[in-house]
Parts: sequence; structure tokens; C-alpha cells
Amino acid sequence: EVQVLESGGGSVQAGGSLTLSCTASGFTFADSNMGWYRQAPGRECELVSSISKDGGVYYVDSVKGRFTISQDNAKNTLYLQMNSLKPEDTAEYYCAAVVGAKGEISPNRLCRPRNSPFDAWGQGTLVTVSS
Repeated sequence: EVQVLESGGGSVQAGGSLTLSCTASGFTFADSNMGWYRQAPGRECELVSSISKDGGVYYVDSVKGRFTISQDNAKNTLYLQMNSLKPEDTAEYYCAAVVGAKGEISPNRLCRPRNSPFDAWGQGTLVTVSS
């Protein structure tokens, strides 16, 4: 079974930093496309950042220069370093994988699991940024 599990969320003041981690199991991490999504109350699911198996990186405009995505293939772990956090970054953050790169990390999806053997979706970790 393909699984991803997030950790590292918490509460910080504006300007602070957090690092989210996503540990993967049940699939070859290095051969997959990985990403971080978030959803704030009352708002749509948003692709925050992604990294392809070939190393291509994407960031949504609102986090460019503040967030950094990285991965450690030996540890099957994806990271999201978040600096200069703002109250508008408050959301549930989800890790996602398209196993075996059988598709893209799409900016157009709902923040919930898909009925696909190639889709891994985490339980989410809450990030709260206070002003």
C-alpha cells in the first residue's frame, strides 16, 4: 500500500519558520512526482510546491522566495522549509505523491485522496501563523 505521512506542523508567529516532513512508504520515492498542497477554511485546495522525479520544481507565487521544497531519497522523505511565515499561510498542509510518475502533481485537484493505486495522499498537518 502506498502511503505518505506528514509531520512538522504547529503554531508560530508571523515571521517564524517551520519545516514540514513527509515520509513515504510502499513505493519507490525517487521515481515519483511529489508535492505539497494546502487548504485553509473556506478556501480551495492549493498546490503550494512540487518536485518532479527529474528535479523540476514549482512554487505558487505567494510562497516564492520563502518556501523551499527538497527531498532525501535515501530517507524516502520530502520536506517543505517555510520561512517568513504569514497569517495567510495558515492552512492544513498535505503531502501528495504520484507514484512512479504516472501523472503530474496537478494544481487542479481537491484536497482529498483519489481512487487510484498511483495516488498517495497524507492525513495533513496543521500550520497556524498568528499575527
